[in-house]
Parts: sequence; structure tokens; C-alpha cells
Amino acid sequence: MRDDMTHSMRDFLVLLACLVALARPVQAGVDIRVAVAANFTATLEALAAVYEPASGNRLVVSPGATGALYSQIANAAPFDVLLAADELRPRKLIDQGMAVAGTEFVYARGIPVLWSPQPDLIDEEASVLRSGRFRYLAIAEPRTAPYGAAARSVLEALALWDTLERRQQLVRGSSVAQTHSQVAGGAADLGFVALAQVQTAEGIPGSYWIPPPELYAPLTQGAVLLSSARARSAARHFLRWLQTDAEAAAIIEAAGYRRD
Repeated sequence: MRDDMTHSMRDFLVLLACLVALARPVQAGVDIRVAVAANFTATLEALAAVYEPASGNRLVVSPGATGALYSQIANAAPFDVLLAADELRPRKLIDQGMAVAGTEFVYARGIPVLWSPQPDLIDEEASVLRSGRFRYLAIAEPRTAPYGAAARSVLEALALWDTLERRQQLVRGSSVAQTHSQVAGGAADLGFVALAQVQTAEGIPGSYWIPPPELYAPLTQGAVLLSSARARSAARHFLRWLQTDAEAAAIIEAAGYRRD
């Protein structure tokens, strides 16, 4: 009788251990090194607050301009995952053998916004851009930051790029995070940032204008597993969660992105 109970208890414990193992990624309790586009940093922190307790793993976040992150990865920076602000760099990394084919997907669609903390500076037609009644307009560097490229496209579509360049009214940041800091800190009167950087539960403080989407190329933000990933199975688990989990999707949408 006692032997039967012992065997039953042992079988139960084995089954419980199997269920726990299936519920967590293969590598539990490891660091997943995530290179993330600057615009998505705060949203990733909100995602980490949900993912880390559930998985037992920790997201080690390195934010920056997508182009700069791409260069770091090309120079053997030790990342597991890239969350870019475009699809171009993940595809280039795959083509160059530095990312794993079949792991790429669009995790968010970004929305640029012209924003100022001054409540009356920007109207619904962004008339201030044509009037030039401001000292400086901040944008992220178009060559390395997709949100900077979108800002330049908007200004070129409005036939204002050359004028603002000539007047020396453009201030470039290394990333959209720096651009936001320049505007929020008063170094620039207004600037093109990510909607997610200024949207709060109470709305958007100050004044803003959201450019029509036809004025810039879509900001489709791509994720990919890197070939150099050390925590590969845990990184795959995180990417699968990011792509399919309903709570993750809700967090991303609430932050000011689209998932469609």
C-alpha cells in the first residue's frame, strides 16, 4: 500500500515538473539582450513588467537609433533580439547572415507627431511650420533614425525642408529619444517625435499635429532573432510572446502604436 502511494506521489511530482517546464521557456532565469529602437523603449519597459514575472527571464534593454543599433550588431555587439523602427534593418541582417530567417515579424506600426509642450503653438493644420515663427524644429537624424526619415519626408512633401535648412532652424538628434528630450527641455520649440512618447492616459499635453500617413513611408517596426543570440530558446520564447500574446498587443496599442 505504501509502495503504491509512493509511486503515485512520484508520478504526480514528475507530471507537475513536466507541466512547469512546458509553461516556461527552455532557458529559464536568463538575460535576453534586446536592442530596441529608441521610440519603443518605454513601451518595452511596460511589456517587460508583464513578461519577466511570467517567464522568469529578464530583458536587458539597449535603446538607440535603429541605424546605430544595426551598425553595432554588424560589429558583433552581443544582442539576442533586435526590435527596430523599420523593416529594412532586420531584412538586411537576415540577408547578411546576422539574423535568423523566418523569425522576423512586424511588432508595431509607428505614428509620428509634430509636438510642442507649448499649448498654443501648433494648430490642426500645423500652420506654424509655414510661418516659421519658432526658433528651432527638432528631428531625429534621417540617415539613421526612421522617425527622422519620416519627418524629412513630411517636410519635403510640404516643400519646407530646403527653407528650414537654409534658415538653420533644424536641430538633429541622434535618435527620436534625444529629439523628444530637446523639445521637452526647451532646446527646440517643437519637433517630430513618436506618438507613443507623448501620449498619456489623459491625452497629449501641449499642442500637436499628426501628419497624414500619405506624407511619409509607413513606420512598420520589425523584430528579429539575431544569429549571435546566446539565449536563443529564451529569445525565441520572448519573440513568440510579443507576436501572439493578447496582453502584449493591448499594451502596444495603448502606448500609441497600431498592430494592424
